Amino acid sequence: MTKRRVLLGILALLVLLAGGAFLIGCSISAPRYQGPVSAHFDGKQFKNAGGVHAQEGLGPMLRWQLHRNKGDFPEQPNLPYGPKPPARVGLGELRVTFINHGTFLLQFDSLNVLTDPIWSERTSPFQWIGPKRLRPPGIRFEDLPKIDAILISHNHYDHLDLNTLRRLAARDQPRIFAGLGVRAFLEEEHVANATDLDWWQRQPLSAKVQLVSVPAQHFSGRGLRDRDATLWTGFVLRTTAGPLYYAGDTGYGPHFSEIGRREGPIRLAILPIGAYQPVWFMQPIHTAPAEAVQAHLDLGTPRSIATHFGTFQLADDGLTEPVADLRQALREKQLPDSVFLVLKEGVGWPLR
Repeated sequence: MTKRRVLLGILALLVLLAGGAFLIGCSISAPRYQGPVSAHFDGKQFKNAGGVHAQEGLGPMLRWQLHRNKGDFPEQPNLPYGPKPPARVGLGELRVTFINHGTFLLQFDSLNVLTDPIWSERTSPFQWIGPKRLRPPGIRFEDLPKIDAILISHNHYDHLDLNTLRRLAARDQPRIFAGLGVRAFLEEEHVANATDLDWWQRQPLSAKVQLVSVPAQHFSGRGLRDRDATLWTGFVLRTTAGPLYYAGDTGYGPHFSEIGRREGPIRLAILPIGAYQPVWFMQPIHTAPAEAVQAHLDLGTPRSIATHFGTFQLADDGLTEPVADLRQALREKQLPDSVFLVLKEGVGWPLR
């Protein structure tokens, strides 16, 4: 009888924990976008071109978690910060600073733009659990110049970090641009000045600069009830120095060629190279280094910069694998390393 009671108690505890997890997962879900049906929105969910979709359901996730082969990714907590960036750069100039993960400070035409800013310690709804930062941001938050605009590629925790957005909103009141449906979530969280954009929609940032939302191949969701309920996107910034493309978080697909054809010639592309292992699980949603090199060629851009690596171990590739595989892919295509740069965090790079 005692053994039976113990088993029943354990079962009840497991049911209670599962129920609690379900309720939390539902409570942190973002509002669902409500708008007209389109080629990539069926009235309830957004979708990628060609029917490509992320692995779904508990089965693939369990298969990955039970057979993980994580590469070495040592913590590097004491890396030095980079120097304080300039307050502005002038017309025709372009300065790029890699801060961490998908976060770049883009300075051009007297504008300061941040992509997917994250200064938090974890990519999670809670700062006591979830993927931990393994190296510091390249620049202190306090050393950032006044930010005029923020680009959010999608609403995953490693790209839409509420803690950082609240700090920036309180300090600078920047304009925020994201895919369809994200504005409602930000407003719900009391983050103002957000604008939703559909793919190929254009928005002026100034009299001389235009922002274009462009397709990506990914998915979205922050909880259990909002899978693909908001749009994921990349961005082209049409500056006086030429078009600059930030791909955001994306798998490889025909959208790269389409962006190059419609918005080119692209002067500079920022392309993801990390979180691609295991390939069977990650390939639909993340670009492997060899695919990033092919995307560089598809875009027809003379130079690309690597992003989405080296800060959080979100997949099984280790700290050095993305860059090593990128170098190997460039050699196989007989391309010099100089066409696809890996910037040091915190050090500004001027496009010449």
